[in-house]
Amino acid sequence: MSRWSFAVSFPVLLFGLAAWLGSAWLCYSNWSRGGRRRATAWLEGLRFVLITLLAFTLFRPEFVRQVQRTEPPEVLILTDASGSMKTRDVVISNHVISRVEWLERARQSEFWKPLENKAKVSLEDFAVPPAKTNTIAGKTEEGTDLNQALETVLRRQRNLKAALLMTDGDWNLGKSPIGAATRFRDEGIPIFAVAVGREAPVPDMALTSVSPPAYGLFGEQISIPFRIQNFLPREVKTVISLLDGGREEAKKPVVIPASGDLQDAIVWSPRSVGERTLTLSLPREPDETLPENNEKAFRIAVRLETLKVLVVDSLPRWEYRFLRNALERDPGVEMNCILFHPGMSPGGGRNYLASFPGTKEALSRYDVIFLGDVGIGQNELTEKDAELIKGLVEQQSSGLVFLPGRRGRQLTLLKSALQDLTPVVLETGKPEGTGLQNESALLLSTVGKSHLLTRFDTAPERNEEIWRYLPGFYWSAAVEKSRPGSEVIAVHSALRNSWGRTPLLVTRPSGSGKVLFMGTDSAWRWRRGVEDKFHYRFWSQVVRWMAHQRHLSEKEGIRLSFSPETPQGGDTVFLQTTVLDAGGFPIEQGPVVGKITTPSGRTERLEFAAVEGGWGVFKSSFNPQEGGPYKVAVSAEKHGRNLQTEILVTQAQREKVGQPINLEVLREITGITEGASGTADSLHQLVQKISLLPEAKPIEMRTRLWCDPWWGGAILLLLAVYWAGRKLAGMV
Repeated sequence: MSRWSFAVSFPVLLFGLAAWLGSAWLCYSNWSRGGRRRATAWLEGLRFVLITLLAFTLFRPEFVRQVQRTEPPEVLILTDASGSMKTRDVVISNHVISRVEWLERARQSEFWKPLENKAKVSLEDFAVPPAKTNTIAGKTEEGTDLNQALETVLRRQRNLKAALLMTDGDWNLGKSPIGAATRFRDEGIPIFAVAVGREAPVPDMALTSVSPPAYGLFGEQISIPFRIQNFLPREVKTVISLLDGGREEAKKPVVIPASGDLQDAIVWSPRSVGERTLTLSLPREPDETLPENNEKAFRIAVRLETLKVLVVDSLPRWEYRFLRNALERDPGVEMNCILFHPGMSPGGGRNYLASFPGTKEALSRYDVIFLGDVGIGQNELTEKDAELIKGLVEQQSSGLVFLPGRRGRQLTLLKSALQDLTPVVLETGKPEGTGLQNESALLLSTVGKSHLLTRFDTAPERNEEIWRYLPGFYWSAAVEKSRPGSEVIAVHSALRNSWGRTPLLVTRPSGSGKVLFMGTDSAWRWRRGVEDKFHYRFWSQVVRWMAHQRHLSEKEGIRLSFSPETPQGGDTVFLQTTVLDAGGFPIEQGPVVGKITTPSGRTERLEFAAVEGGWGVFKSSFNPQEGGPYKVAVSAEKHGRNLQTEILVTQAQREKVGQPINLEVLREITGITEGASGTADSLHQLVQKISLLPEAKPIEMRTRLWCDPWWGGAILLLLAVYWAGRKLAGMV
């Protein structure tokens, strides 16, 4: 069926008819006055046709065709196949099953049978997990894109009556599904939705993440951060365990608040060297629904490294003597000392150096440097030495420890290149420091209570108790405040000023290295009654914590560090490599190149840019997009240096098990399209509503001539012909 439709008011209609009749009389008069020539008749006739077409267009004509539907309408049932549908939170006859199991039971019941009398029913899955999940171009990323699923249906189906969406409403990819719902509304197609699952989180305890370091050193305490989510309506007191196969390596009591989460770390002391696969495990609670998310396995490499430490001091005070003994007896440390005696030549003996290693190649071998009560000048350190120490820390990821003393020589360091590395602001008017008659102690800050350097016991309560009863001190450096960007680990128990309590144990990052300020020289007193238990352990932890970044990956003549140490997909990973030539001197020029091999086998070439300073440091970066192990190869072929390592990138898990359904988005989608939504119990009611939908109206196709570009182009062409004809006929 077809017809013409006009959208014109009565005055416009009268005006158009009057103009049309007037133009007819004018054309006839012009033909008569022009001698009734044939050429004039053709031109005036063409003018009349143009005026007629323009008047017709003024009436806004539309050619309407109605097409009757001959095929039966279609009802499409979309079922969610994403990973979140594995959540077990659907209760049937006091039995809990997963969402995907409920969907399978619904398919077997053929709930759509009442619809087949009036429509053709089709079933289709969406958000099906790909065989290999990543985000490289051409690959499919795992996740749920509700908007794309609905738009695909709308593009493909031509006679769609309704769509039934069976999902948990979890959309974590693509655009908002509201846009697709708006297009469904414009097409007059309602969307019905069945929300499969619970609106509240399933009662559960979930070990959501574990972030181990890239490696650990044998003999050190390795901190393994984790996060626990509690979906139970009560506080949970439990014990988390670290397992190596069936053997328990470590455990820690934890308290997770009701409907909250806990971020903490468990400390592990490895018993052997090598690659280890460990499991962090959380015991199952009696009222917990999903015990399968209570464990996470991970790999970590345990190495046997010999860390090289340089201790520089002046007078052989007690702290120097016991620190030297602690480092010398540490099997994982190779220690050298320089002891500047005022007015005398440097001290000598086993492991003593006659002078400060004043070249880059000599100093670059050290992982940590201790600077005691020494300064610039007076036959101690020089300005060049200070610049070398700064370059070692900032460019080669070494550590620096400030141990000031009563001579006040540390103030002279503030006039050198080491000024920027100091974590605190010293009081220049008190070079000799502050002495008290009564014993004072170090008070741990909030950061210090959980810091690796201050951990003497894995239990937080026991660790705080140990620090409370440690022997105190009578002297401390005169510190005004900490510098911006520093972390205060411990403060003076008695002294305070306008800035608060005096900070005495402070850390600060500097370039790629770390700096520690220890404002008292009485840590040796921690030996009272326990010998080396706490004193040796503290300085052992300091050395290993500071040298960790420097030994992420190394081979003879080449060393590679990366940050962040445990990257996630999408993070920018910064690479820094240090290259030495055959003689042990840092190279100054490249080329240094690298190659990244992704878990899917794709390769990427990296160019390392040299860092100014002459420390043989080259930097580059890459942006991993998929999760898994990345093989990194770095080479300086000109100098015969090659290194290969592996960086494990974790991929954020989009599809999470145990999350509640997103009923709000389903209600909004169905509300826009004038459909309906409900839970799994209302499936049959929704099917009944779909069966009662009215029959689809005939398709109405309108051709709007008044705004059609082809129609306007045809009129313009006739106007051009008319104008050219007038010129050819000699008419003005």
